[in-house]
Amino acid sequence: MDMRTLNNSLLVLIFAAILALCAVKKILGSSKKEKKKYYPIAGTVLHLLLNFRRLYDYMTELTQKNITFRLLYLGNSEVYTADPAIVEYVLKTNFANYGKGWYHHNILKDLLGDGIFTVDGERWRHQRKMSSYEFSTRNLKDFSSGVFKTNAAKLAGIVSEAIASNQIIEIQDLFMKSSLDSVFKVVLGVDLDSMRGTNEEGTQFSKAFDEANEVTCYRYVDVSWPIKQYFNIGSEAKLKKCIKIVDGFVYKVIQNKIEQVHKPNDDLPASKGDILSRFLEMNETDSKYLKDIILSFIIAGKDTTASTLSWFFYMMCKHPLIQEKIAKEVREATKLQENPSIDEMANSITEEALDKMQFLHASITETVRLYPAVPVDGKVCFSDDTFPDGFSVKKGNLILYQPWAMGRMKSLWGEDAEEFRPQRWLDENGVFQQESSFKFTAFQAGPRICLGKEFAYRQMKVFAALLLGVFSFKLDDEKKAVSYRTMLTQQIDGGLHLRAACRFEH
Repeated sequence: MDMRTLNNSLLVLIFAAILALCAVKKILGSSKKEKKKYYPIAGTVLHLLLNFRRLYDYMTELTQKNITFRLLYLGNSEVYTADPAIVEYVLKTNFANYGKGWYHHNILKDLLGDGIFTVDGERWRHQRKMSSYEFSTRNLKDFSSGVFKTNAAKLAGIVSEAIASNQIIEIQDLFMKSSLDSVFKVVLGVDLDSMRGTNEEGTQFSKAFDEANEVTCYRYVDVSWPIKQYFNIGSEAKLKKCIKIVDGFVYKVIQNKIEQVHKPNDDLPASKGDILSRFLEMNETDSKYLKDIILSFIIAGKDTTASTLSWFFYMMCKHPLIQEKIAKEVREATKLQENPSIDEMANSITEEALDKMQFLHASITETVRLYPAVPVDGKVCFSDDTFPDGFSVKKGNLILYQPWAMGRMKSLWGEDAEEFRPQRWLDENGVFQQESSFKFTAFQAGPRICLGKEFAYRQMKVFAALLLGVFSFKLDDEKKAVSYRTMLTQQIDGGLHLRAACRFEH
């Protein structure tokens, strides 16, 4: 019996009676004292725990019965919704009443500290302002584009070597490593080179970061985690070890960067391209503050783009005609002659060329619709409120919207909602058309909408264009089922194993 199975059984025994009593108390209390309408109860947090490995499919099943519903969590309720009107109300209209609150901060703080994803109020506004400025600079755009091309070419070289030796490619692992290399270079100015495995510390960091991510996600359904943390046992003991590795690595990089900044060097440019250097130039030297910001950037820039690219290539293999159409679009946009080298292809992927790849943009967006990197996201209600549909929520309720479930709703996307159809994003002239961010919620919406959205699209399009422009891909095992790994940022469980072939003879 593995740790999770044992943990689940113990939790059922310990908390089932408490939840039942809470449910009865809430129902009786509501019927006697309150006239307000509350959403139907679909279950308890124990149901989430028991369905943890297929969590988002389970949530979708519940959503298909009730577009908005409640799950009981000891003395509180979690409200889950897939209603765009409610999403807009929470993320924009009444933004001030909904935030991360103590609940999210308590769960996420050990990994992400007081970073932008865990805080509200002035601390959030300060980081948002600084980050918004950095992401809007031409300097960062040019610097990051060069980094993406360099790492995409490096990954393509590894694929080429695998073809030459007739090896299977585990492409999700390569995307995770290449995205980590990219985000480390852009954020920290560090050449990690985890793709080639030349940096042992970087490899340890990546592994520890992924494991910490998974255990942190598990806290949302494991009500016993504070007890395990207190006694330093089970998953919490594992998390503590992982965070020690993660924090130690990032603090070391920050310290080295601070020393470089204070060490005169005429050979270095006056203004660096990486974000950490620019923060230091603004006299931001609190190592804890910088570490928290950096880890937020890493989880946003590494896992989200890598997992989306993995699902994108899975879709390319399941839909080979779409794969060929994108390859043709890439060749036309880059205007390259037959038989280009990897470096020639990389250099041809300019901003102008990327803007012409409308079908590629639509295909990546369709992937995000069906396989959002963050399948569920939420806020805490700060004071009693009534939603636009007339139902009420209470102070302290957790309000969660569901990009995964919303992407599968026929009421939002039509009868073909569960089909991969990039054309749904294009107008009659083949030009990409954006949907409301309250319907397509993968990048959040309102004041907290993702700052790195265009940054992420640029990275994904560079990698996809280069790889599909030079190689064709197919699944190594067409019959093998592909499923997700339940984490804060969703990945393909067990990786994605592909075979590649060169499109041109060299």
